Amino acid sequence: MKKWNFQLKSSPKEISKKLESSLEGANNFVFKRNDDTANLVKFEIRKRALLAFELLTQNIIIVNGKIHKAEPEHKTDVEISFTHHPFSKLLIFVHIILGLGFIAAIILKAGSNSYMLLFGGALLVLGIFLGLHLQKNFNRNVRDYKILISKILEI
Repeated sequence: MKKWNFQLKSSPKEISKKLESSLEGANNFVFKRNDDTANLVKFEIRKRALLAFELLTQNIIIVNGKIHKAEPEHKTDVEISFTHHPFSKLLIFVHIILGLGFIAAIILKAGSNSYMLLFGGALLVLGIFLGLHLQKNFNRNVRDYKILISKILEI
């Protein structure tokens, strides 16, 4: 998870309405807003994945944010956190656990087939490479989201 904090001179409702009007309906973005109080607005931005293979190729980051009024000054604090989509984490863990399971079965003599060892090793390596690939895409997509939000809010 990565965090990003900044301040703006607009009110929380103006900032959230500007984000919502710019992102809703564009490029499969989903924008959810929750107005808790007059001085606090929580929001979530994510890009809808329509097909299973899009988990590896598209932007599947969940952006959570809080916009609240700063008391000493007439500014608004914006706190944004970026997290992986739960399905991408699940995909990595399944590959790694299955690979370790096949290797453990060989060690415990449950199966003496050398193909089982190769298959387990391949699943383990695939899970590791998949994790590295998703982390690289995560960093790139976080940078893209920061640029997009900066342009919308004119930071």
